[in-house]
Amino acid sequence: MKLANSNGRAVLVLGDEIADLEQSSGGRVGADPMAPYADWDAFLDIAAGITTGTGPLVEDDLRCPVPAPRQVFAIGLNYRSHAEESGMAVPDVPATFTKFPASLTGPFDDVDVVGGTTDWEVELVAVLGRPADRVAEEDAWRHVAGLTVGQDLSDRHLQFAAGSQFSLGKSRRGYGPLGPWVVTVDEVPDPDDLALGCSVDGEKVQDARTKDLVFGVPRLIAELAAVVPLLAGDVIFTGTPAGVGMTRQPPRFLQPGQVLESWIEGIGTIRNRMV
Repeated sequence: MKLANSNGRAVLVLGDEIADLEQSSGGRVGADPMAPYADWDAFLDIAAGITTGTGPLVEDDLRCPVPAPRQVFAIGLNYRSHAEESGMAVPDVPATFTKFPASLTGPFDDVDVVGGTTDWEVELVAVLGRPADRVAEEDAWRHVAGLTVGQDLSDRHLQFAAGSQFSLGKSRRGYGPLGPWVVTVDEVPDPDDLALGCSVDGEKVQDARTKDLVFGVPRLIAELAAVVPLLAGDVIFTGTPAGVGMTRQPPRFLQPGQVLESWIEGIGTIRNRMV
């Protein structure tokens, strides 16, 4: 199942059509794109009976599929290849920070590039469907509503200013594109081993597989939920592989007019123009 946000309304993607959830459910699911997460199990029962579209799928209408999570977690140095290119040791526990929710944007939205040090970081993003508090790693996948494609865009100057302030440096307006939809785990070929990558103006700059994550999605959920309760609708950016612009010689950063395309196997592709 693919759950999307079409012009601010929750929809299911059915091939080349969408089904407006409020309309198709007779009002049992609200129009707000966050409504399905209020009772994920009830939503799944309702959605299973929706097989007919209410309109065409229009790419330009798609917005951020999880526009208002209460918590957004992000993980640094979670691919060995990225830790190596950064000249840093692989951490023993997840290196956790947050992206502020207001930084999230849509899969095809323009991004206002501020300054000259904005970097790309393609990431697998997990969306919580059920609350998770002190859960075991082996039980973690059942708390996941689905997966989506994310970009942890990073203002490197701001990120490392004042003794490092990761959360602020990664939370400028629009620095968290997500989409094009949330795909339930049962629909992806292998949730623990997915190809992912991104390109700038058609040039591939990142190319990896999620099996190379130091801490996979279940371990991340268990580690985070041991510290703080995870809430339905929360978002976890799981980390980026090697290939970021900061570590290149010379360093390379995103410029206005460039198009950043990001993809994950079995989920989809997002495309954002820098302005």
